[in-house]
Amino acid sequence: MSPSIDQQITFLPTRDLAATSAFYENMLGLSLVLDQGACRIYQVTQEAYVGFCQSAEAPERPGNGVTLTIVTDEVDEWHARLVSRGVAIEKPPQLNPRFMIYHCFLRDPNGYLLEIQRFEDPRWSPPFA
Repeated sequence: MSPSIDQQITFLPTRDLAATSAFYENMLGLSLVLDQGACRIYQVTQEAYVGFCQSAEAPERPGNGVTLTIVTDEVDEWHARLVSRGVAIEKPPQLNPRFMIYHCFLRDPNGYLLEIQRFEDPRWSPPFA
């Protein structure tokens, strides 16, 4: 039996922590749970977090295939909220029949790809446990 896992945090580097913080707080409405000065951690769900750390070595425009996916039943509502706040949408909500998901894409100020998605296949509806 494996030891327990209590929470999950994904840390990503950023060259502009202020712009990143403004986006995640004001555009997405995530709660800042810990400000460590050079790193800030945001709550995504009850036990899942994303953190950003100021780093001069952060890529100027990340192209390494990192996608931060937010799973919700309210893809269209998120799309409308973001558009109303002036966020550029890369791909509007649509069905992806290959993966049986309904999703849209946008980028944060760092260039990280954000996907807002809903599972359409009932066998894979979160939570996965």
